Amino acid sequence: MTPRGVFLYKADPVRGAEWAAWFAQKAPELEFCQWPYEGDPARVRYLAAWEPPASLAAFPKLELLFSVGAGIDQFDFSLIPDTLPVVRMVEPGIVGGMVEYATLAVLSLHREWLTYRAQQQAAQWQPLRVLPAGARRVGIMGLGVLAQAVLAQMKALGFPCAGWSSSQHAIDGVECYSGAAGLPAFLARTDILVCLLPLTASTRGILCQDLFRQLPHGAMLVNCGRGGHLVQEDLRQALDSGQLAQAVLDVCEPEPLAPKHWLWSHPRVMLTPHIASMTQPETAVDVVLDNIRRHRSGAPLTGLVERDRGY
Repeated sequence: MTPRGVFLYKADPVRGAEWAAWFAQKAPELEFCQWPYEGDPARVRYLAAWEPPASLAAFPKLELLFSVGAGIDQFDFSLIPDTLPVVRMVEPGIVGGMVEYATLAVLSLHREWLTYRAQQQAAQWQPLRVLPAGARRVGIMGLGVLAQAVLAQMKALGFPCAGWSSSQHAIDGVECYSGAAGLPAFLARTDILVCLLPLTASTRGILCQDLFRQLPHGAMLVNCGRGGHLVQEDLRQALDSGQLAQAVLDVCEPEPLAPKHWLWSHPRVMLTPHIASMTQPETAVDVVLDNIRRHRSGAPLTGLVERDRGY
């Protein structure tokens, strides 16, 4: 790799120090700097950020903008030049973490973990019937890289699997549905719904009363997409009416929730602080450096955002 300016990192500084160590080992000829940057802005060629600086015009030679996460909904694209390629993070650490979390969440719901937690707190010893995985149908909204990896694990555990997305897919061993026309049938056959959609104008608020009504009575929800997918009051009504039995939420809006928010204490909600998967510095640096090489050679970029689709 030919020396060519500065790679600037603007995100968690602790993990940034790990990025710096891996850059020093894997690409010592490329200068790595952390935010705040006090050098010559014209030397910055690459920027990796959770939230980019308010003015990217300060970096006139910027060639690539990387998201340090799998999502890009935190980016304000009105402030990002149309000519600047934006790349979301697609790396094995994120995929592996999401597979682990989704598996934990689905199995926790399948095996009544929240119910047993409540029984323990009430000093109740009350075994519930154990259903085989084949009797519980899993449906995943979103069929990107993360969702397909989760589906592979769900199939291996014996769950009947289906997937839904805006465009049609074909995945071995998975019932695939698409678009508004395919959504009712997908929901009707889903006992545990997992949301892994990107957050766009069309998916904001998709987890709402109308959608919950189309699920089988007593269905369960896992949201590890974005907090903006969920209409929180509709979830509360669905839980209190029994239409939904339980929910596992890794994301919310806003983050964090207010201390007295009802989600903290609802007995049939498991809430985690947006930790389903995290970018792993070593593999993230590998993917970033590979994309820089691709950019220099004119090859297609891995994770390039299609702005008209919002992801």
